[in-house]
Amino acid sequence: MTDTPTYVPPKVWTWDKESGGRFAAINRPIAGATHEKPLPVGKHPLQLYSLGTPNGVKVTIMLEELLALGHAGAEYDAWLINIGEGDQFGSGFVEANPNSKIPALVDHSGSKPIRIFESGAILIHLAEKFGAFLPTEAAARAECLSWLFWQMGSAPFLGGGFGHFYAYAPYKMEYPINRYAMEVKRQMDVLDRNLAERPFIAGDEYTIADMAIWPWYGGLAKGVLYEAGEFLSVQDYKNVIRWADALGARPAVRRGRMVNRTFGDPSSQLRERHDASDFDTRTQDKLETK
Repeated sequence: MTDTPTYVPPKVWTWDKESGGRFAAINRPIAGATHEKPLPVGKHPLQLYSLGTPNGVKVTIMLEELLALGHAGAEYDAWLINIGEGDQFGSGFVEANPNSKIPALVDHSGSKPIRIFESGAILIHLAEKFGAFLPTEAAARAECLSWLFWQMGSAPFLGGGFGHFYAYAPYKMEYPINRYAMEVKRQMDVLDRNLAERPFIAGDEYTIADMAIWPWYGGLAKGVLYEAGEFLSVQDYKNVIRWADALGARPAVRRGRMVNRTFGDPSSQLRERHDASDFDTRTQDKLETK
């Protein structure tokens, strides 16, 4: 082991603001708002407050897929929540999501606004609202929801575990990187074995399970997420790569991936989305699909 120095936990933990690595400025052990900032509300019933991270992309893909199916009621405003600047701790966002994590959706289509937070909950809400991408037959529905919740339970190991220690921690530590790399590779093997027998995650149909898993594990399979492809030998997961390529080629996925994006090639970014016309077809053609 090369980890230094040896850490001995204190009897009582205290918050060290300097030890959080890249996100030390925004991570804290308490909840609640830090400042007053109401959320903007646009012209559509669906108001999304998000950022183009894997969790945010799940929802914008779903919304764009619904629109591609002809569900006009899925038109939406997507407002940028810059977590690096602490927008998630504004009073309006905390009201929409007391957990201060993106994404948050407020549905104004009924007599009283409905807040939905946690990306999986948002996907289910939209699937049930529009009757799409969530099977209604009992066995197929159970399979889809099982994989959706698999993602919700597994991604913290990929993001908060492997991603943090591999890419964002203030210094490299052998034990946590090895521990989480092992778990992430196990998860990729779970997906690869599953996709060897079916075209999509839950079976023959494209569902919210695919939309939830693709931004995380599709990005990893294509070597984009954390730039860890070589380290994790992602080329070994051929079925995941086949599936990731197929989803990445979908026009709605390409559009959804652009929304609230603040990094990468400027032509791949649509920082806020308030109308379908905000997408420029020439820009979409430039968007990389890897």
